Amino acid sequence: MTQRAKIYECATPEWYDADRAREIIEAYNSGRGSGSPADRFAARSLVPAGSGSYRDFSYIAPDLPIFNAENCTACMDCVQNCPDTSIWGRVVTPEDLEAQLAKIDDEEQRELIRSQFVKTTKFWKTYEKKRDKDPEAPAGALFGIFIDPTKCKGCGECVVVCGEHDALKMIKKTRDNLPDFFSMWDYYKETPESPPEYINPRLKVDIMLKDAANHYVGGGGSCMGCGEVSVIRQLLAMTQEKVGHKYGILAATGCNTVYGSTYPYNPFLVPWSNSLFENCATVGMGVRAHWDQTGREDHHVWVFGGDGAMLDIGFQALSRMLASGMNIKALVLDTQVYSNTGGQTSTATYIGQEAKMSIHGKAVLGKQEARKEIGNIAMMHPHTFVAQTIGPMTSHFYKSVEQALDYNGPAVINVYTTCQPEHQVADDLSADQAILAVESRAFPLFIYHPEAGPTFASRLSLQGNPSVTRDWHHRKTKEGEEKVDFLTFARSEGRFLKHFDKEGKPTPTLLKSQEDRLDNWRLLQELAGVKNSDFAKEIEEAKAAKKRT
Repeated sequence: MTQRAKIYECATPEWYDADRAREIIEAYNSGRGSGSPADRFAARSLVPAGSGSYRDFSYIAPDLPIFNAENCTACMDCVQNCPDTSIWGRVVTPEDLEAQLAKIDDEEQRELIRSQFVKTTKFWKTYEKKRDKDPEAPAGALFGIFIDPTKCKGCGECVVVCGEHDALKMIKKTRDNLPDFFSMWDYYKETPESPPEYINPRLKVDIMLKDAANHYVGGGGSCMGCGEVSVIRQLLAMTQEKVGHKYGILAATGCNTVYGSTYPYNPFLVPWSNSLFENCATVGMGVRAHWDQTGREDHHVWVFGGDGAMLDIGFQALSRMLASGMNIKALVLDTQVYSNTGGQTSTATYIGQEAKMSIHGKAVLGKQEARKEIGNIAMMHPHTFVAQTIGPMTSHFYKSVEQALDYNGPAVINVYTTCQPEHQVADDLSADQAILAVESRAFPLFIYHPEAGPTFASRLSLQGNPSVTRDWHHRKTKEGEEKVDFLTFARSEGRFLKHFDKEGKPTPTLLKSQEDRLDNWRLLQELAGVKNSDFAKEIEEAKAAKKRT
C-alpha cells in the first residue's frame, strides 16, 4: 500500500470506518486474512467507500504526462476528461505560494513546485484588471496542474484534449523522474484548496477546482482511457455541487460495476449498490419509495446502466420507472456494445457494426437492425426530462445534468461513451471520438425539458450541434469546407473497417446506416422546429425535376 495514498471521508459517515478500510486493504495487499470475525462489512459484502484511493498504478503505467506551465490557459479540459482522477488544478496567490514553499528545505524541490504555476489570463490578468478598478477586489492568482502518479494509467487523453496549447506531453516514467512526480503530488495534497473567490460559479468546469467535487477518487479497474469514467466523474461532481452528499447510486451489472468494485478497491465516495442487469431502474424505484417514506425526499437517486441494461433487456424496467413519475435520474452509458461480456451488439448499435453476435461475413455484413434511439423513446414518456450529451462538451453536459437534478420528476441522461477496446479506438481518443460522434450526426445533442414551453418544439432544443440547420456538419478548412458525415465517423473506428474496400468505397450496408443517421437527425430537426436548408433545397429540386418530366 502506498504511503502517499489518502483515504477520503465517506459520504455516509454513520457506517464508514476508516480504520476498518485500512485493515481490509492491508490484509488484501499482504495476502493474509484480517483475522477478524465476520462483521458489518463482511456480512453485507460492503467494499469500503473511497478505498480506491489506496490503489497504486505507479508501477504499471509506463508513461506519465508532464506539465509545461507556460503554455497553460487554465481551460481545465485535462482535469475534466481524465478517466482516472489523476489530474487536478490548483489556484493559489503568490503570497500563499511563497509561504508554502518556505516550509520546504530543498531548494530544487521549491523550484520544481514553483515551475508548476503560471499567470493565466483567467486567474491573473482578469483579476488584476478588476483590482485596478476596485482595490478591494481579489488580486491575481497563479494556476497549476498536478498529476497523481499512483492513479495515472498513462492513456494520454489529457495531452489530446490539451491540443494546440501543448501544455501537456507524455514522457517515459523513469527512476529519476518518478520521485519528482511524487513530490509535486505530496505538495498538492498538503496545501489548502483553491480559494472560493477564484471559482466562478458561472463556469461549471471550475467545479473541479473544489476538493469536494471528487466523489470518484480513482483506483478503479477500468481500461486505459475509458470513455465511461470521465462522464461518471463529471456527473458526480455536478451532483455534489447541487445536493452535496444527499444522493445514492443504483447500478446495473456492467463495466461500471466491475471497475467500481474490484475488491477491495471502491473509487466511489457515495453509497452505491449493484443490482441485476435488467432491473436496476425498478430497484431505484424501491429506494426512492423508501427514502420518501423516511423523510428523505431531498435525497436524489441515480440509476446507472449501459445501453444493454437500459435499451435491451432492461428497457421495460426503465420505461416503467419513467412512467411512474418518480423523482429518479437515469444515466445511460451508451457505448453501443456489451463491453462487459465481450462486445456483443445491442439495440443501440448502428447498422453494419461488427461485433460478437453480429459478425461481418460474406452473406451478412454485420448488424442489420436499425439503432433504437433511447432519447427519442424517452421523450414520448409523460413528464420526463431527457438529454442526449457527451462529457467533452462540458457546457452542454453540465447544463443537462444540472437541469435534470432541478427537475422534480424522472430524467434520462443518455451519454455517448467510447469503448476503445471493442471499437478499436486509440486509448487517448475517447473525448475526440465523442465529439466526432456529435459532428457526424452519429449521436446528436439535445435537451428536452417538459416545462420549457407549451409545444414539443419549444421543449426540445438542438443547441450545441454544429451546422444545426443543415443535413451534415461542414468544417471550415483552408481550402473551404469539409463535410463531416456518418461515413467520416465510421472510417475512424475498427467496428466498421470491413465496410470499406481498398479504395475506401463504402458498402451498401454502410450507406444504409448513413441514411438511418440522416433520417434520425431530420426527425429531431422537425420535432424541434428547426428548418433544414439542405432538405428544403432537396425538395425544391425534386419539384423542379417533376415539372420538367
